[in-house]
Amino acid sequence: METGPHHVLFYDYVPDILERRGPHRDAHLARLRAWAADGRMVAAGALGDPPTGAAIIFRVDDPAEIEEYVEGDPYVTAGLVTGWRIEPWALAVAG
Repeated sequence: METGPHHVLFYDYVPDILERRGPHRDAHLARLRAWAADGRMVAAGALGDPPTGAAIIFRVDDPAEIEEYVEGDPYVTAGLVTGWRIEPWALAVAG
């Protein structure tokens, strides 16, 4: 992972995400893969066991691009995300 401008998108999930995500999971993952393929998203994954949210790392200059991602995310449009926030991430070292 290159250093430079990164942002982390944090999601908060509904309590029963595991039971409700099935019909939306393939589209959600496809959207993540598409953004990864063009280099705007570098990593993503659920937080907690069972998941309580997610963290998605973007390499973009403008956080408005991340807001665009959120607006089209099937998990968001299906009401599975109860809250989200974008934080700048000062990546200093990458392996």
